[in-house]
Amino acid sequence: MVLFGYTGREDSSPSYVFNQEHYFYYLTGHNEPGAAVLIIPEPPNGRSYNGPREILFLQPRDRGRERWDGPRAGPGDADLEERTGFADVMPFPQLRTELEALGKIFPNFHTLLPRAQEAGYPHRANWHAWLQQVLPQVSFRDVSGALGAMRQIKSASELELLTRVTELSIEAHLEAMRMMRPGLYEYEVAARMEFVHKRGGCEGEGYAPIVGSGFFSTVLHYNDLGRRIEDGDIIVLDVGGQYSGYTADITRTLPASGKFTPRQREIYEVVLGAQNAVLAALKPGMRMGGNDEKSLVRIAREVMEKSPVKDSQGRSLARYFIHGLGHHVGLHVHDPGPDRPLEPGMVVTIEPGIYIPEENLGVRIEDMVLITETGYKLLTGRLPRTIADIEKVMAEAKPPLDR
Repeated sequence: MVLFGYTGREDSSPSYVFNQEHYFYYLTGHNEPGAAVLIIPEPPNGRSYNGPREILFLQPRDRGRERWDGPRAGPGDADLEERTGFADVMPFPQLRTELEALGKIFPNFHTLLPRAQEAGYPHRANWHAWLQQVLPQVSFRDVSGALGAMRQIKSASELELLTRVTELSIEAHLEAMRMMRPGLYEYEVAARMEFVHKRGGCEGEGYAPIVGSGFFSTVLHYNDLGRRIEDGDIIVLDVGGQYSGYTADITRTLPASGKFTPRQREIYEVVLGAQNAVLAALKPGMRMGGNDEKSLVRIAREVMEKSPVKDSQGRSLARYFIHGLGHHVGLHVHDPGPDRPLEPGMVVTIEPGIYIPEENLGVRIEDMVLITETGYKLLTGRLPRTIADIEKVMAEAKPPLDR
């Protein structure tokens, strides 16, 4: 198996901050540009291989470039094994020689094959074309499915990082609850939450912060954040930090004034009831999607269908639940992997929502859960979910921030 890290040239914007290719980072933990990793199994019958089984390839040190970009790890550094975890580190230009030798032993190579639609910089396509040139005689197979399945089951160290970023994101949401009031701009709330993340050691945001007030509470991926919050608004805050590559994903819905209106309250209670029903059924073997007895999204929809609360035309609120119930989360806010029953060690979000544009009223409640042997652990349990608890935190808010 051969995987390539990002080169650092994927984005030419001056604001670009390097963030490693996720599969490469998952296997190596190396977060510098221009690297590759080679993993060699037992050779096929009748053939032999006596070299190293794991090799990290790094670009040679460029002292002049480092004056601009900072020090980089390079082959030959004295502490490389301690810093990288790899006993064997070679110069990147040597990768071709190693591949050509292995191509005489192994008929099949695994890598990240190009996708039908590769958005942005064609990382996979470029490296696959290079591999085909170097190894025209071998067969290439896509490894993303196997790695995606591995990424769905979190290791102990991954859970430590996810717990850390979740706690920091909880603190950011609590800060938003305390500062929320009419007259603020959406971007002010987002900026405060980002500050809390940065103060705690996050390298950035897991995704573009969503702070949608009024009508924009009904826009799922709203990120313009330019509206001034008005009295009577409801605000959907979907904000999570990124820490050591791992991402949190949390949503809360708040009343601008600190008190939900009667209509906001009844919609909120339906969404909360759907989430609670899902949590009551959450355990290994259940599925996020589908429409059978193991389907969690079916449980959420049934709560909405059966609720006596309706829209202005007397119709079920389930028609306003327009997305899936949740997703895996880890190195990516929507971590990849196959659609399969839940297993212990998976971390997923549970996020039912109802969005009624004609009422300027959207409600989403999103929490992160760790699937355990017998059920689940609510990783975001410290963050208030009920109306009473949210209004209590908002009532005990600190004095308004200086603007």
